[in-house]
Amino acid sequence: MIRQLFIILICLAFGEIIVYFTSVKIPSSIIGMLLLTAALHFKVIKLKSIQSIADFLLDNMVFFFIPPGVAIMCYFDLISKELLPILASIIGSTFLVLVSTSFTHQVLRKIRSKKLKKGKK
Repeated sequence: MIRQLFIILICLAFGEIIVYFTSVKIPSSIIGMLLLTAALHFKVIKLKSIQSIADFLLDNMVFFFIPPGVAIMCYFDLISKELLPILASIIGSTFLVLVSTSFTHQVLRKIRSKKLKKGKK
């Protein structure tokens, strides 16, 4: 289990190194996840080599949301002052995600149906 966690932490460390040397405006954790995803996709890392630690982290994900929840309670006065813009951004972004997801789904479905029709000919 330590080896599996080490693999994930190495990907995170590479993300930190990339951000440090390139000064990109993407969080290092996101870059680390992309590196891990790429390594899994290209079979540099086998899925079974991190499966049990990934399952453990996913099963206990609720504990990772406790610190942000406490932080929200600590800044409740600031949040209450800016409640309207916060709610507007939440509702607006949710709407945009729904629209973009449905549009993407429709486009991909059309592409797939064209490929299926082409394959039957």
